[in-house]
Amino acid sequence: MSLDIDQIALHQLVKRDEQTLELVLRDSLLDATPAVDEMMAELHRVYSAKNKAYGVFEEQSELAQALRGCRKGEEDFLGFSRAATARLRDELAKYPFAEGGIVLFCQYRYLAVEYLLVAVLNSCSSMRVNEQLDISSTHYLDIPHADIVARIDLTEWETNPESQRYLTFLKGRVGRKVADFFMDFLGASAGLDTKAQNRGLLQAVDDYCAEAQLDKNERQQYRQQVYSYCNEQLQAGEEIEVAALSQELPPLGEKTFHAFSQEQDYELEESFPADRSTLRQLTKFAGSGGGLTINFDALLLGERIFWDPTTDTLTIKGTPPNLRDQLQRRLSSGD
Repeated sequence: MSLDIDQIALHQLVKRDEQTLELVLRDSLLDATPAVDEMMAELHRVYSAKNKAYGVFEEQSELAQALRGCRKGEEDFLGFSRAATARLRDELAKYPFAEGGIVLFCQYRYLAVEYLLVAVLNSCSSMRVNEQLDISSTHYLDIPHADIVARIDLTEWETNPESQRYLTFLKGRVGRKVADFFMDFLGASAGLDTKAQNRGLLQAVDDYCAEAQLDKNERQQYRQQVYSYCNEQLQAGEEIEVAALSQELPPLGEKTFHAFSQEQDYELEESFPADRSTLRQLTKFAGSGGGLTINFDALLLGERIFWDPTTDTLTIKGTPPNLRDQLQRRLSSGD
């Protein structure tokens, strides 16, 4: 992995009691040792594999202003990270779920792109066995479960300030408030809406098939081709490119899919990240609620599965064998 660390700083937030988050600030940057390189490579890998939301700096963002000053040499990276950690503490202390953690700031390069990654990492305890087979406790950073992380594409931010995608962040596993406090700390608001882009793509595909007056099977085959391309991009960690997708699809009528999508008001970017849950709707129907979860291939609608919108009734002809066995056992037990 061609990841080159330029500068990296660690600080700590320690929760002393219900009202107090104490700052522990380093007086120097970390050296880029093999252990530090390995830690950042793992954090970069974990972060890159997770679904992220996009944001942009607001005009009054203190972090953005401080970062610009740091990039211009008005303040060194250590001073920038120390001041930013203090602001993070003040923001985090507003919330009752506030916990401590290791605060990491790392400026690094990956594939000719310069990034600033900011994370709050939990420190966990575990047990280890040494060479003499003695057991002792040890502490480690829980990088695989990191969920308070943001990354700024410095190259994109400085060369294309109107971009809607230079800042990404994780929404967190414990509710929207985690994202709220981190966005407040960053001084950022929502940027590119990846789910909306993927929903727009699905709508464009359906409208394109409708205009060509394809029958049910032809429409589903076309959706499957779209899904195959998008899923390959997702698996490769690449974005969906509308022009490249269009080249994979046979044109319907006189217009290519790319030309059709540009003429209509779908507001699709030329490229955007794939959203797994949205793209799944190309080939499957799925939903849950009220103790019921249903998931089936789209091809089955009208064949083995029928929906009556008047009565909101779903009729299934031919249940899966394992489900049928469970039903028969329950029926025979008299329940």
